[in-house]
Amino acid sequence: MNKMGSKMKICVFTGARAEYGLLKPVLDEIRNDTHFELQLLVTGMHLSTEFGLTYQIIEADGYAINEKVEMIISADTPTAICKSMGLGLIGISDALSRLKPDVMILLGDRFETLAGATAALVCRVPIAHIQGGELTLGATDDAMRHSITKMSLLHFTSTEIYRRRVIQLGEDPTRVFNVGALNTEVINSMGLLPREELEARIGFKFGKTNCLVTFHPVTLEHNTADAQFQALLRVLQDHLELHIIFTKTNADAEGRIINTLIDDFVNRNSQRAICFTSMGQLLYLSTMRQVDVVLGNSSSGIIETPSFKLPTINIGDREKGRIRAANIIDCEPNTRQIAEALEQALNPVFLKSLQNMKNPYEKDSTARNIKKIIGNFDYKNGLKKAFFDD
Repeated sequence: MNKMGSKMKICVFTGARAEYGLLKPVLDEIRNDTHFELQLLVTGMHLSTEFGLTYQIIEADGYAINEKVEMIISADTPTAICKSMGLGLIGISDALSRLKPDVMILLGDRFETLAGATAALVCRVPIAHIQGGELTLGATDDAMRHSITKMSLLHFTSTEIYRRRVIQLGEDPTRVFNVGALNTEVINSMGLLPREELEARIGFKFGKTNCLVTFHPVTLEHNTADAQFQALLRVLQDHLELHIIFTKTNADAEGRIINTLIDDFVNRNSQRAICFTSMGQLLYLSTMRQVDVVLGNSSSGIIETPSFKLPTINIGDREKGRIRAANIIDCEPNTRQIAEALEQALNPVFLKSLQNMKNPYEKDSTARNIKKIIGNFDYKNGLKKAFFDD
């Protein structure tokens, strides 16, 4: 509780579909605890028609949205991203001045999250950051994540290696906690759909061999999205036996190029391919359980697929640096290497080797531990923190 003895006001920030799905266990822990008042600040892609107006999913799940901050400019250039961050900074600071939270929870590393962290820091709102210390060497997210770490007071990492990296950035070890990844808690707690019900819900019939494709622009590279994704599509076009579920990109530079290529491919292969702007966590994870292989360059391909012992082809440098389980097959973004990786992923010998694999991101009671630590932490020194020299 806060110093006045009233309920502690915890503001949870979300700007993207995948991030919201991961935060749901934390939202439930806070909402169901009488010591806390849950505040929900929704922004970014959630409020964009182009990305499915996913704030409606949040409301349908029964959560009250306290503040909506529109910030996405309808373009996918670096300039548009910068302008979106500026709009976000203005709107989020106004929202925080109205909400007056005792602490704000942020997850991840996107540009919307960086804007949220910057506003909270200047507005003197303590930040509790989830999933710091990770590496994605091909994306601007990498620098944004470490910047958010330096703005944050409390840190919740998904592995011990990531915890040590946050400490390496000068954060006091008494404020850095290895709690595991929320991804695995969501998988273990969510009642995933059986195949027949999933097929009815998504309007798609699985084949003998199925794949899930989630590919994003490599934001530290210039104009590579088209060529890289075309290389992947050529492999998929050569494998007519594959039934394919695409999920579209986030609001990143060059994202529209990929989404247009997805639409064109699905139109030409409508009997065996389908695409979604946003599947939602239940449908996405249920699909992951049913497919034979995941292809792309998303964090979910690294963090979530080990729980299903599912072969994953990680293409290019976007996720370079993340801790990997044995199911991850890394390859360069060219047709030859992607094709070779696909052959390995579907090899029965490789599949058998994954049977006893454990997910390195999994720990018990992740959301509950996050809530307890935030609730019990002594905030008497405010945002003041010394640089920790090991």
